[in-house]
Amino acid sequence: MEIVPIKSKEDYRRTLKEIEGLMTAKQGTPAGDRLDVLVTLVEAWEARNYRIGLPDPVDAIRYHMEQNGLAPKDLVEYIGGRNRVYEVLNRRRPLSLKMIRRLHQGLGIPAESLIKVADDARQLTGSAS
Repeated sequence: MEIVPIKSKEDYRRTLKEIEGLMTAKQGTPAGDRLDVLVTLVEAWEARNYRIGLPDPVDAIRYHMEQNGLAPKDLVEYIGGRNRVYEVLNRRRPLSLKMIRRLHQGLGIPAESLIKVADDARQLTGSAS
């Protein structure tokens, strides 16, 4: 697996495009491992270059819900049980890679918004997982 650092906006866009193509990759496969590494590279690059801009994942989900007339119950098939949906929406549980994939594929929420790393403790309150 050859991985190169992200050094420019062109590298960043190319990497995001590759991530989008890998969103269906299964965990534990070479493609799934590549996806995990690329997401980590993008997160690091965004932390250095885009301190403001992309919404955090919960804001992106809430915006999508508002724009499409969705209620929390409509997210159950993408996030999990109703309690889990509320935990995510109330920032008590982070999105898992599986949730990100489902939200991206099923609802079309941009992956780059869903994979954004929390800038502060408001994303995760008391949970490091």
